[in-house]
Amino acid sequence: MVTRAESAALTRRALLDAAAELLDLGGPEAVTVREVGARAGVTRGAPYRHFADKDSLLTAVAAENWERIGDQVHALRTDPALADSERLRRALRALVRVGQDQPHLYQLLFRRRGPGPGQRGEGFDRVRRQLCGPAGDPAAADRAAGRFQDEFLAVVTPLVGEQNAGRYGALLLAGAHGIAGMEFSGHLAPDTWHTTADELVDTLVRVVEDGERRTGRAAAGR
Repeated sequence: MVTRAESAALTRRALLDAAAELLDLGGPEAVTVREVGARAGVTRGAPYRHFADKDSLLTAVAAENWERIGDQVHALRTDPALADSERLRRALRALVRVGQDQPHLYQLLFRRRGPGPGQRGEGFDRVRRQLCGPAGDPAAADRAAGRFQDEFLAVVTPLVGEQNAGRYGALLLAGAHGIAGMEFSGHLAPDTWHTTADELVDTLVRVVEDGERRTGRAAAGR
C-alpha cells in the first residue's frame, strides 16, 4: 500500500517531470501550473500543494538540474583515470552540452535576476548568485548551483592553484557560456569560424594551461 508521503513524492516527481518536458518543448512561457498539472495527470489543485507558483516550480527544476550537473562534475573530479586537464575539459563540455541539447533549460539555469539582500558578494560567488536560478525563492537553486561551483573550482584548482582558481574558473565558465550562447543563436557557423564547440573548449583549457606555465616560469626567473 502506498503511504501518503510516498504518494506525495510521486506527485511531486510527476509535476517536475512534466514541467521539464514543457520547458524543453517551448521554454518558460510554455510552463504553466495548469498545463503542468494536466500533463502530470493530477487534479487542478494538486500542484499548489507542492509549489507556490510557476516560479517556485521552475526553481525546483533548475535546482534538480544544477544538482545533476554537479554530480557529473563530481564524478569527473574523483575519476582517478583522468588527467587534470581532461577533467576540466569534460566538465566544461558537460555544461556546453546542456546548452546544445536543452537550450531552454540552459537559459533557465543562467537567467539573470536582480541581486537581492546579501547577494552582492565578490568574484565567482557574485557571478553564481546573479546568474543561477529564476525569479522567486532562489534558495534551492542557489544551493545546487553553489555545489556545482565548488565542484568546478575543485577541478580547476589542480591546474592553476588555489589562489588563482576563482579567477580562472570564472574565465572558463564565461568562455563556456559564450560558446553555448553562440551555438544557440546560430552565430557559431562552421563556414565562418571553421571550428566547433568542442574545439573551442579544448582551446580554452590549453590557454589556461599555457598561461599558468608562463606565469610559473616568470615567477621562477625572478
